[in-house]
Amino acid sequence: MVPERADVGLYPRNGLTPLSWAAKGGHEAVVKMLLERGDVSASTTDGDGQSPLFIAVREGHEGVAKMLLERWDVKLNTMDERGSTLLHTAARGGHKGVVEMLLERNDINPDIANDVTCETPLFRAAWGGHEDIVKMLLERNDVNPNAADQYGQTPLFGATREGHKGVVKALLERVDVNPNTADKYGQAPLSIAARGGCEGILKLLLERSDANPNAAN
Repeated sequence: MVPERADVGLYPRNGLTPLSWAAKGGHEAVVKMLLERGDVSASTTDGDGQSPLFIAVREGHEGVAKMLLERWDVKLNTMDERGSTLLHTAARGGHKGVVEMLLERNDINPDIANDVTCETPLFRAAWGGHEDIVKMLLERNDVNPNAADQYGQTPLFGATREGHKGVVKALLERVDVNPNTADKYGQAPLSIAARGGCEGILKLLLERSDANPNAAN
């Protein structure tokens, strides 16, 4: 009989398969070895509803993600227990290479909203200040740059609040971005920039001829 380890309580059961563990660690050779077997599933999820591909995307392991994306049994638009998809997760983490791989797929929905927070991948990238990812998403004609979250806050609102000047500039270059959209509390990007003393962002907003400098909240 194998004796019970004293430290067994340090390793909670989280439902990760060997493939998920290898994906989490970015161990490409191990992932490849497992995928070469005909009886290894690439779609099994853990306790958080995340598959091996989801885990690789979350950790930013491009090589592992690339191998898993070649599998027929991976699901690309399903959500985990927190309502996030692969693209949400990659955008939030700032994993540019992974986002690029995902957007190359024609079966990825680039504008899908989080099932819980209503956040889109663009929203996540903008709030995180990931300028390159924001630009990639804005190049798509199937991404709504004004899509708001559950609080009515847009990507522009979030980038303004977090002080991401480069992201604000990229968003405002889209003529269909509304600089006056207020959230459910009546706050608009101009108010947020003025309150925070963000001169550079305030200047960018005021350069838009359609920005309302007198909107009160």
